[in-house]
Amino acid sequence: MVDAAFGHPRLAAIYDPLDPDRGDLDAYLAMVEEFDARSVLDIGCGTGVFALLLAERGITVTGIDPARASVDVARGKPGAERVRWLDSDAGDLPPMRVDLVTMTGNVAQAIADPRAWRATLRGAYEALRPGGRLVFETRDPARRVWEEWAEWTCDTTYRMTDIPGVGRVETWSELTDVSLPLVSFRGTHVFAADGAVLTSESTLRFRDRTEIEQDLHEHGFVVEDVRDAPDRPGRELVFVARRGTAKPVPPGGL
Repeated sequence: MVDAAFGHPRLAAIYDPLDPDRGDLDAYLAMVEEFDARSVLDIGCGTGVFALLLAERGITVTGIDPARASVDVARGKPGAERVRWLDSDAGDLPPMRVDLVTMTGNVAQAIADPRAWRATLRGAYEALRPGGRLVFETRDPARRVWEEWAEWTCDTTYRMTDIPGVGRVETWSELTDVSLPLVSFRGTHVFAADGAVLTSESTLRFRDRTEIEQDLHEHGFVVEDVRDAPDRPGRELVFVARRGTAKPVPPGGL
């Protein structure tokens, strides 16, 4: 299910102004250069920030996300015509052969359903050329970040942001449930213009390194590296997996 933060048109429209610092994408841009990727599939592209950065650099990009409202925001940005946009799941991709598949930010963890996760890995494998790579990040569950999130309340996370064309928006976040490996939280948005209150229920799945490496192996990938996240040192794992030659386990075998 798509979180309202990405799937509700009104919330998707303010996602970028509420989270303007995307320095976390620098590491992915560096890997695009490191692997000399000339074509990229960005799974969970959201409002298209990373896809458009790639297109500006002359990379052939496909951005896919099941949240239609977010993709519509992406389609309306300058330079959007240089990107192929798809509003669907990665398990339902058209034929393609790319050098690199990315899942930035919380994308991998937001795919909480095991079937959807397996379908995503299958889709990524099929989209890659032989020897192409999949890169993504995930929080290290050993750090137990949900214990820090337990302190989230309206008082501790409250922000007020003036957004051009929208007006003042008040936001806050609250942890709602920890049923490991799932951790859920709620975001609240209050629009001063008309008093509308919109909430978004989100769930992240925490997978440890062993589980992820096994999942990748079963889907035909060879784990080349597990790196530290430059923007969150010691807190996240960045996986670099190459499409191998071994035949993936068929869907019925999982």
